[in-house]
Amino acid sequence: MTKPLTILDIARLAGVGKSTVSRVLNHDARVKDSTRAKVQAVIDQHGFLPSKSARAMRAQRSGVVGVIVAKLSSNSENTALTGLLNTLYAKGYDAAIMESQFSQQKAQAHLDVLKRRNVDGIIFFGFSGCDLNALAPFAPNCVVLAVDSEQYASVSYDNQGAVTQVMDHFYRQGCRHIAFLGIDERDETTGLARSDAYQHFCQTHQLSPQLHRCEMSLHAAYAATDCLLTPQTDAIVCASDTLALGVAKRLQTLNRENIAIGGIGNHDMLRFMFPRAVSVELGYHQAGQHAAELLLKQLDDEVTTITHWTQPCHLVTP
Repeated sequence: MTKPLTILDIARLAGVGKSTVSRVLNHDARVKDSTRAKVQAVIDQHGFLPSKSARAMRAQRSGVVGVIVAKLSSNSENTALTGLLNTLYAKGYDAAIMESQFSQQKAQAHLDVLKRRNVDGIIFFGFSGCDLNALAPFAPNCVVLAVDSEQYASVSYDNQGAVTQVMDHFYRQGCRHIAFLGIDERDETTGLARSDAYQHFCQTHQLSPQLHRCEMSLHAAYAATDCLLTPQTDAIVCASDTLALGVAKRLQTLNRENIAIGGIGNHDMLRFMFPRAVSVELGYHQAGQHAAELLLKQLDDEVTTITHWTQPCHLVTP
């Protein structure tokens, strides 16, 4: 008696992946017409009929991806969100978007809701102190964005490289008294990683560090600027463009606009208000795209190992 063909057999005969055969059987509009015709020809030739269990598994797909951001008011997260949504929508997926507000309790509650909704996968905007173990029920179909993770696929930003590029730019211009305004180092990325990069640059280039920390806000940066200034200060690097805006405004009121300003994030407002400032484009949009593409590959069974990606950054000068 001849053994019935499986989806894997059809995939091999058609020269495509197993997931492509599944999409053809499920009448998925994302499959190219030429590919669909090739697979369908093999199916018709061999009289293939999917099992009831296979049909049931396909029916379980919701076509929805859960996305949990940390803060919807964040320019960086919104930019990344645009990139990932465009990628998901282009592949026929919808997104259920929720906001953790940097709260592990809220994040867990959202994950519980998304689990009940039977979403196909999760893209999670990580933040310092969050318990990524909560993503375990969604493995392997989950991607962590903005922070590194050893447990799951992740897409992060080059925080050290961003600070180094700004520092190197000012150093090459002859600046030797470069101050740094950061945030609480309990924030492992914007806080700790970026201030560590500043101090490392100062050490390797024999510069005297002048570092101060404040809250992540325009007003806090404005008030903190005086703590950084000395008569010799010729540049100030900020851990974000939000801080750079506050610093630049304070320098303007003090008539010390000869001090160079550097930020991270390449925010439109900084370039508009203070066109002489430099900033680093971290690639938020591209990171969002990459996270979505990585999740889609997971859903299509195209990746078998945990992947970590650091989004390249580049300096933007006037």
